[in-house]
Formats: sequence, C-alpha cells, structure tokens
Amino acid sequence: MRILIINPNTTASMTETIGVAAKNAASVGTTVLAVNPDSGPASIQGPDDGEAALPGLYKIFDRHMLGGDPFDAVVIACFDDTGLEELRDRSKVPITGIGEAAYRLAAETAAPFSVVTTLAVSIPVLEYNIKSYGLAAQCARVRASEIPVLDLELNPEQSLSRIGSEVAVAMKYDQCRSIVLGCAGMADMARILEKDYSIPVIEGVSAAVAWCERQVAAGWENTDKT
Repeated sequence: MRILIINPNTTASMTETIGVAAKNAASVGTTVLAVNPDSGPASIQGPDDGEAALPGLYKIFDRHMLGGDPFDAVVIACFDDTGLEELRDRSKVPITGIGEAAYRLAAETAAPFSVVTTLAVSIPVLEYNIKSYGLAAQCARVRASEIPVLDLELNPEQSLSRIGSEVAVAMKYDQCRSIVLGCAGMADMARILEKDYSIPVIEGVSAAVAWCERQVAAGWENTDKT
C-alpha cells in the first residue's frame, strides 16, 4: 500500500524528519511519500497559522489524490489536525491526522495520557480536538513546553531537555500513564524520552501510519470514516 503524508507547513527539513519516522514505522509492503506545500506558514502555531496553511494543504492534496494514481491512505502531519475534517469529507481513502491517531492509540493502550506540545497558543486547538474525538475523559492534561516549532530543529538538544522536563512534570502531577508528543517535529524524540523516563511515549507519525495500515487491511469504505 501507499501512504501520502502531507506536512501542511513549508519547512522541507521537517517534512524530511516526518518522512523518515513514517518509513521506519511502515510495515513491509508499505511505501510512504512525505510532501509539503510550496506556500504558507513555515510552522503552525495556533489557529491563525492553521487557517493560513489550508490553501496550500488543499492544493497539494488535490495534486496527489485527484490524478490517475491516488494513494491508498493519507496522513495530515500537523498535530493540530489542520484541515482534517474538510479533507475527510472529500477523501475516497482513509485519512487521519497525527493528533487524532496519537490520541486514539494512547487512549487504547495507556490512558490517561498527557500531551506535551510546543507553545501554549496551541493548547485550545488540541483540547478542542480531543473533546471532539470523544477522548476528553482519557486525557489528563495538555501541556506546553514553550518551545517554538522551528526550534525543535534549530536547537534539538535544548528542545529535548525542555520537553523531557515537561514530561517529568506531567508524570509527577497528572497521574498519566503515557505521554503524547504534540508536534510532528518531535517524532524522532519518542524513543529517547521513553527510555529516559520509563513511560510510554507516543508520537503521531508512527501512530498514523499504523492506523492507515489497519484501515486499508480492514477494507475501509468511504461511507465509514471513523
């Protein structure tokens, strides 16, 4: 099967990181293509950036999915699940966002979970999404590490340390059984944090790839998009 992974921001280096994480998570026989728009915000931090990213996101979805050889499944690789509902209404194949996939995996395997994201401006969006997915009772708290998205690549060691500190705080105060990393740019940190803090750490790229594989294997139909 073939999975299209769309990073809605324009930062190609982040798209590359996402692609590597997706390929590492994919089963034998699954291929992935990670792409990003040519225009739009360099990162998505809050609802204004999400809105600004929609035209580029829709354009790249149409470019790859309306031709003669569409993919078998699609992943929106922004933790805000930017444009997910709109594209889900149009999609003839299974589609998820890395936020939704991570929340559902955490809820199924190690609830309650706490989310550690980037900036506080993203918290209302994530909390709204969690509630809309019917998972509010499984979420202990959404926390911000106060690291700008692009700093995840510019200052990786400092970012990892700050995120780890927030994981420790969540473990101490939230009574959570797992941590969800709330940004696609954190995809390569999950294994390190899981080892360092001895708690399940879930990142959305791998979770979304696994979700897509399950849906396709189960014979997904576009009349059932849950």
